[in-house]
Amino acid sequence: MLSRTASELYWMARYLERAESIVRVLDVTYKLSLMPIRSQQNQDLNLPLSLTGTHALFEEHYTRLTITNLLNFFVLDHRNPSSIYNCFQAAWNNAHSVRGSLSAEVWESINATWIEMKLMRSKGVAKVGTDTFFDWAKERAHLFRGAMFGTLLRNDALCFIRLGTLIERAYATAQLLGVKDQQLDVDPDPVREYYRLDTLLRAVSAREAYHSLYKHPVSRETVAELLVLRNDMPRSLRACVGDMVLQLERIGGQRANIPRRLAHTLHVELRFSTLDEVLAHGLQAYMVHFQGKINGLADSIHHTYLEAL
Repeated sequence: MLSRTASELYWMARYLERAESIVRVLDVTYKLSLMPIRSQQNQDLNLPLSLTGTHALFEEHYTRLTITNLLNFFVLDHRNPSSIYNCFQAAWNNAHSVRGSLSAEVWESINATWIEMKLMRSKGVAKVGTDTFFDWAKERAHLFRGAMFGTLLRNDALCFIRLGTLIERAYATAQLLGVKDQQLDVDPDPVREYYRLDTLLRAVSAREAYHSLYKHPVSRETVAELLVLRNDMPRSLRACVGDMVLQLERIGGQRANIPRRLAHTLHVELRFSTLDEVLAHGLQAYMVHFQGKINGLADSIHHTYLEAL
């Protein structure tokens, strides 16, 4: 496969996964903004800005930090590189460039998403409905994955799509865990802490899985175990890295030793770690360490496969 084709597929998947991750964070932020306890509302509203590092850009274009301004900034604003509108546009551009490597169903799922996104942008989120938009965006992501798994050949194209998805997903989960842990450390209200943990589980579609696996009340420790170390949780760090290892092994190639070594090393670290070891220096510090490892792996994949020789 040509480096350019692999790069387009990889980034198509990353942008689609990034859009879904932002939708999930916005959904959590929106629900927290509806809570009657208002003392730390600004801290909750800052969550998407903290995750994307866009505080300065937001303040440049909006005078007040409100949920309405936040939704406009992260859903529709073309000036925000992390907006859902820009993510879907970038994913469509990449998919259009490699149309021949995609099945008709995969292409149609992406093309229809972009067309509908443009229509929604012309109406505005308020007219569409906030919850309706969130449900639509997550549904489009599920449709893409269903078409991908159901119709694409099990070849290098699928592997690069999966790698892009998994890199983005692992990084997003680590970011969310790190920022949420920082918020919870300074939150004296146990009711609000519980609600934040519950919304965090909802953000990664893990609420039902949590209550199936753990028969006691939600706690930071068990949430961390679920989203870091459990291999049976699709969005956990261990599950994402384990799947990356499989995709890199399938791609193979004589030049692939460095990314494979990095992925295997990180997988072994997660596989044989205990919760006490993860929490020993603080969950936030562990997440920062993990994000550095994932960035290193992503750079290695880029240099090995995605740069033209």
